[in-house]
Amino acid sequence: MSYLELFASPSAVFGGVQRDLNEADYVVLGVPFDLTSTYRSGSRFAPAAIREAALNIETYSFRSEISLEEVKIHDVGDLHVSLDAEETLKRLGLVTKDIFKAAKKPALIGGEHTLTLGAVRGFDGALAMVVFDAHLDLRDEYMGEKVCHATFMRRVFEETKVRKVICVGTRAVCKEELGYAEKTGMRFFTSQEVIRRGAQDISREISNLLDHHEAVYLSIDMDVLDPAYAPAVQNPEPDGLNIHQLLDLVCNVCDGRVVGFDVTEVTPHYDEGVTAIQATKVISEVLCALERNGL
Repeated sequence: MSYLELFASPSAVFGGVQRDLNEADYVVLGVPFDLTSTYRSGSRFAPAAIREAALNIETYSFRSEISLEEVKIHDVGDLHVSLDAEETLKRLGLVTKDIFKAAKKPALIGGEHTLTLGAVRGFDGALAMVVFDAHLDLRDEYMGEKVCHATFMRRVFEETKVRKVICVGTRAVCKEELGYAEKTGMRFFTSQEVIRRGAQDISREISNLLDHHEAVYLSIDMDVLDPAYAPAVQNPEPDGLNIHQLLDLVCNVCDGRVVGFDVTEVTPHYDEGVTAIQATKVISEVLCALERNGL
């Protein structure tokens, strides 16, 4: 994995159990990148905070009935990021391409949500995405930038082989984004719809929407949670999901078609560790659900 050696450097190990890279099914990679953040920066510190939290919470999942210690994880450390956003995304795309080619699943710890664009650029085939996010991130440009945390999903549609996008937890959009979502056939479930219908009903519809897709990428922006549960995010939005709803929804999507995932937008210094712990729980539960439901 030449690009892993070139662009990633060792750091603390997520969960405390490190498997040999050749034996691992999942490759954890931190992306300490928040160059385009426009409200509350600091998500570059999230990989370190999340790894620290992971060393201090229990590893058994009652949802999946397995322990994280049973999951074959190799943490390669953090991506060498650049002060140029496109260069960072290029490096990330090369690294994820190496991971995908090795038939392993990347588990990315962000970092701002723009990193998802780099991650999916590294996947060669057709792809569906399920994105858990308060925002649609479909603006054509924001504050003069074409590639940033508020525009990256539009670039995903334009530049990658993503064929289907489902967004869950939406509650903060502009009219431009609504028009583009309708044009592309993007299905989004508002947080109000999730709360009204329940996680199981929404999960069944997501499953139906993914019926004909063989590869799925998951992206979880921690601002999908209500700020009561995750106050330390870059762009907090009230009226969000609770942690139980999010975990039910995410774990229901996890099956053998999932090729990788990311968790983004934690800005650790805006609280005393609560949001980093929530993110750690999400990552752990996703890994356990994927292990249980089939590699």
